[in-house]
Amino acid sequence: MIGELPATISGSHFGPVLQSYILSQYYQQHVPQNLILKQLWEFGIRISAGVLNELITERKEAFHSEKDEVLRVGLAVSSHINTDDTGARHQGKNGFCTHIGNEFFACFTSTASKSRINFLELLQAGATEYTVDALSRQYMLANRLPKVLLKLFAQDQVFPSKLLWDLHLQGLGFSQRARRIATEGALTASLLENGRLSHLVIMSDDAGQFNVTGFLNALCWVHAERSIHTIIPYCEDNRRAQQLVRDQIWNLYRDLKAYKAAPSDSIKSALDRRFNEIFTQKTCFQTLNLALRRVYLNKKELLLVLERPEIPLHNNLSENDIRDYVKKRKISATTRSDEGRKARDTMLSLKKTCQKLGVSFWQYLLDRISQQNLIPPLPQLIRAAAQSP
Repeated sequence: MIGELPATISGSHFGPVLQSYILSQYYQQHVPQNLILKQLWEFGIRISAGVLNELITERKEAFHSEKDEVLRVGLAVSSHINTDDTGARHQGKNGFCTHIGNEFFACFTSTASKSRINFLELLQAGATEYTVDALSRQYMLANRLPKVLLKLFAQDQVFPSKLLWDLHLQGLGFSQRARRIATEGALTASLLENGRLSHLVIMSDDAGQFNVTGFLNALCWVHAERSIHTIIPYCEDNRRAQQLVRDQIWNLYRDLKAYKAAPSDSIKSALDRRFNEIFTQKTCFQTLNLALRRVYLNKKELLLVLERPEIPLHNNLSENDIRDYVKKRKISATTRSDEGRKARDTMLSLKKTCQKLGVSFWQYLLDRISQQNLIPPLPQLIRAAAQSP
């Protein structure tokens, strides 16, 4: 007699519970494949290393789709995002993993580059448009694209794919620098078109690729203060001056936290004045004076919280999220296949998003693999969390 296998087992010899267990062990507990294999053999389960690898990395289309929607919805409903990147070797070559997220979601994406173009493409969240309009021309002019080349973009138009955009630039004979500026401008205009992401504040550690003209950029106070406390003083007077400045900075930081809870115009003006007093003062330590001056140049980004009290003062959320990815990288080393790299990004993104939304990752895996779908789609939960007071 021949019968049909249940839909949840179709394409595999193993049921949803075992598949969920394997994924949980690998992506949540960070157990390497070889140890999972030995453990399953100890349980008396007859499974090969190749099949185990397939269960971990392949046929994850439904998960990939949900992760893509998590990013799209997360960007749409959020007032700010935290972002950071880390190394992610792939097929023996250096690469990078970029984290985008906040208190509602997390998304990891591994690519070969960590350029500003790469970051803008990630913010597209699946869209592929390159827009030439007044906004993109303004960006190109601000970034010193030669005016003779800027005239070639006098007409507004939209390129629906990266291929068509690259062919257009190739036909214009642009240099590598001109291509970079034009591409950044076209991507920025596409993201800001019709106010799609114009509300978004990008919180980062001051890495250049995250500083995008046209967006509101906020900087991490922890990273800013780090440039002060890492200075090595030469004498006791220098040490005292450094400690005094650090105390002033952290007192200001505490008052900024209080302002976030109860904003007012009078407190806002006072905090602005204190910032100026701290970072324009002259001490007996010239190295410290230069460091203070560098921080002062980032005043707009560090004090954006006075205009947008809902944004964080630091980038710790992104640092903590991406640490989980680093832990997995150290245990399981590099990825070898494109499917493996994509599966790692997707499953770690969904795991972190579940944690932020208060959803058990084990229950989520079991629900999706068994096709019960009793747990609502994560994008739906993100919308609900963003709308709750």
